[in-house]
Amino acid sequence: TTIGRSAGSGGPEGGNGTLQSNLATVTYSLVSSDDRETSSQQFEDMWTKALGSVPEAKSVSISATLLSFGAPIALELSHPDEDRLQTISDELMAELERISGVFSIESDLDGGLKEIELTLRPLATTLGVTQQSLAQEVRAAFFGDEAVRVQREREDVRVYVRLPENERNSISDIESFKVALPGGGRVPVSDLADISFSRAPANINRKDNRRVVTITADIDETRITSQEANNVLRSDIIPALENRYPLLDSKFGGEQEEQAETFGGLGIAFGGALLVIYALLAVPFRSYTQPLIVMAAIPFGMIGAFLGHLIVGIPLGVLSMFGIIALAGVIVNGSLVLIDFYNGYVRDGEDEIEAIVKAAKTRFRPIMLTAITTFLGVAPITFETSLQAQFLIPMSASLGFGVLFGTILLQLLIPSLIVLKVRLKRALQGGPSTDNEALQGSEVSA
Repeated sequence: TTIGRSAGSGGPEGGNGTLQSNLATVTYSLVSSDDRETSSQQFEDMWTKALGSVPEAKSVSISATLLSFGAPIALELSHPDEDRLQTISDELMAELERISGVFSIESDLDGGLKEIELTLRPLATTLGVTQQSLAQEVRAAFFGDEAVRVQREREDVRVYVRLPENERNSISDIESFKVALPGGGRVPVSDLADISFSRAPANINRKDNRRVVTITADIDETRITSQEANNVLRSDIIPALENRYPLLDSKFGGEQEEQAETFGGLGIAFGGALLVIYALLAVPFRSYTQPLIVMAAIPFGMIGAFLGHLIVGIPLGVLSMFGIIALAGVIVNGSLVLIDFYNGYVRDGEDEIEAIVKAAKTRFRPIMLTAITTFLGVAPITFETSLQAQFLIPMSASLGFGVLFGTILLQLLIPSLIVLKVRLKRALQGGPSTDNEALQGSEVSA
């Protein structure tokens, strides 16, 4: 358990600045995953339920995730009126509390810390005291001013000078503190300035020159998914807020933003990979259509990847997409072998339809053996239960099940597409368009 944290840039309260005693961190180190039956996520859920609501706490965050793509729910709000922005954020947080399975709702917009403001009186201007000089002298007296630095081995030791503690622990100490005048003499602060209380935000977040407030929340995945929760925000909550506050600007962040950026980049990379595969196939085949027939196995491999996730019982995520992209380069191997043998039989003078049937028969065993060995090669990772392998399971499941199911389907798909291509070509050329007509024609010529 750690209570307090240093913040700021130097000061008498600590080496790194003032001590923030209102912060605390509690960390649990679990035993090895092989020696326990409870997962870190289950422990997080139990901890969250046991802790419940913490009175007077501004923010409570519990996390047991090693790899995070951001908060499941994160929404950035912006409005020209800062007071209205506070109202909007409060309404949004209230709406999120009504969604079952959504908890730990937080906002980075707070009331700020209480501070003392000094407003100069006309007397101060007459005596030559400025706002800056007054602030500097009061700060030096109560916070401290660096007097000297002492070199101690490789570190600098800063020596600060300020009032004794019994002279700087109340508001009356500030009022009675005497400020030096430019012309000589000292005057109490209460004679030079009006003292009032106000609140100042601890931080102000801006993006593209706009004041933004970020609302974040966590979800209970057994009751609702992040996609479902964000869909409720998009379809119901956000439109209602925009109707009441026309100048409201909202943007989804956190996990949704990360996924959108990642999937956008993956989409471009996947499209580029398909173009390269097509070019590499079109050159040796000397055909525009045969590469498309070979690549037709890719969507069916993706179906196999989706089925694999259902079988293993894991959600489809970013790492799953990495495996699907890798699958696109592997699943075409079986189609490539099948088409290559088909072309070889055609060059030897065999009928095109008979050639593809013969190629499918002769290459069935080696193509299926290749797919099965590929699946078995990644199966140890796919069905691994240790914590170290959890990040790789979605990718290996996409690759293994995609190759296996896709290869089974391409054994039927590729011959069917070849037959359709041959029939279409013969129909366009005015020749026999069916298999029976083609066989009868060969008998007559013989």
